[in-house]
Amino acid sequence: MDERRDREPTHMNNRTTVVRKSERELIITRIFNGPARVVFAAWTKPELFIRWWAPKSTGVPMLSCEMDVRIGGRYRVEFGHDASEPMAFVGKYLDVIPNSRLVWTNEESEDGAVTTVTFEEKGDKTLLVLHELYPSKEALDEAIAGMEGGMPEQFEQLDELLLILGESAGGS
Repeated sequence: MDERRDREPTHMNNRTTVVRKSERELIITRIFNGPARVVFAAWTKPELFIRWWAPKSTGVPMLSCEMDVRIGGRYRVEFGHDASEPMAFVGKYLDVIPNSRLVWTNEESEDGAVTTVTFEEKGDKTLLVLHELYPSKEALDEAIAGMEGGMPEQFEQLDELLLILGESAGGS
């Protein structure tokens, strides 16, 4: 038995749920150990976002992250092994309510979703709900396999970052 595993914080027990709400909608939920302001910062500050967004198991690192987090602001996230041929995700912020809500477009293809993320404080935890609305059933069908595998891993990585951020802030 791994003694370290028995002593790990409860954040590792938080479960990511991925539910297809309709032919075009996907809902992903998770409770994070940390206040909404810290979880929101991890989604909106490039220096934090770059530390958790790319699933480590893919072996494809994030090369760059630019975010202008305001209504009408743009973002660009690049992945890849070679900066000369990166895979980019781009879009625009449609709504930004600090520590509460983000809405953005995913414009890297014509099948891109509109993503809404809400951050609801629950004591010292945050309930995060990610809602994606795709332009068609086929677009969601194509995206869902990656979401079911990638998002839980990404959210585990975010949990690990929140633990580090909490420790560096003296546990608050």
